[in-house]
This record gives sequence, C-alpha cells and structure tokens, in this order.
Amino acid sequence: MFRIGHGFDVHAFEPGDYVTIGGVRIAHTQGVKAHSDGDVLLHALCDALLGAAALGDIGRHFPDTDPRYAGIDSRVLLQRVMELLQEHDYRVVNVDATVIAQAPRLAAYVPTMCVYIANDLGITLEQVNVKATTYERLGPVGRGEGLTAHAVVLIERGDT
Repeated sequence: MFRIGHGFDVHAFEPGDYVTIGGVRIAHTQGVKAHSDGDVLLHALCDALLGAAALGDIGRHFPDTDPRYAGIDSRVLLQRVMELLQEHDYRVVNVDATVIAQAPRLAAYVPTMCVYIANDLGITLEQVNVKATTYERLGPVGRGEGLTAHAVVLIERGDT
C-alpha cells in the first residue's frame, strides 16, 4: 500500500548569525525564531512523513510547549519520526522537498542536506531530492523576513 504525504513549515528571522536547514548549519546575517533549531526543511519533512502514515503532525509528537524540545536538533526529531513509521511497518520510497528563501543562498549546501536526510531515513541518495528557490522578492519571504519549505513523500507499507 502506497501513501503520499505533504509537509510545510515557515519560520521568521530574528537576530542571529546562522540558520539550520536540512541539518546543515549555514552562516547567515540572521537566525530563526523557533522552539527547536528551526530547521524548516526537516520540520516539513517530518510533517510529510507523519501525514503519509496518518500519524498526526510534528506539533502533536514534539509540542513547542514541551521544554524537552527546546533547541533540539531537528535531525533527532526526523530520526524519531522514522522510528514511528517503522513501528507501523512503513518504509520511505522517496522524498522531494523545496526550501524557499531569498537568503541565504543554498545551492552549495543541498548535497549535504540530501546526505543527511538519506542517512536519517535509512534510504539511498537516489531517493532524496532537495531544491532551493526564492520568492523573487515577493511577500514576506521575498522581503527577507523568514524562510519556508515544502516536502512531499511517498511511503509504502511492508514488502509490497
């Protein structure tokens, strides 16, 4: 049985000197406002995986009101989500994700993001695709007020 999931996340910028996207720490003129490390890509991916398996969303499993998740590395959250999927006999077929940010420029970091995601999900690099684009200076993200990400996943149950 195949199932599709979609995830979305957005974070506003705040004072800081780096952002974490796809598990990669990237120097930047701002940081992100978040309870965890604010990794929009991995948060969108967690929601896509949980949604595909009908297991709710990231806020249900890792609420921002819980101090245990303050500042947590989102790769840890992604690994925990993968454990939940495995408990329900799901495996990931593929991941396709898009990060949207006017800045920082992300192309040089995308290959490492793909490696981290593949490793954390226990899949091959050929099963992971990450793209980066801008909002062409339109809207809040285009004005540099924050960044966002979308993720789509295909999962399947058992050995089908």
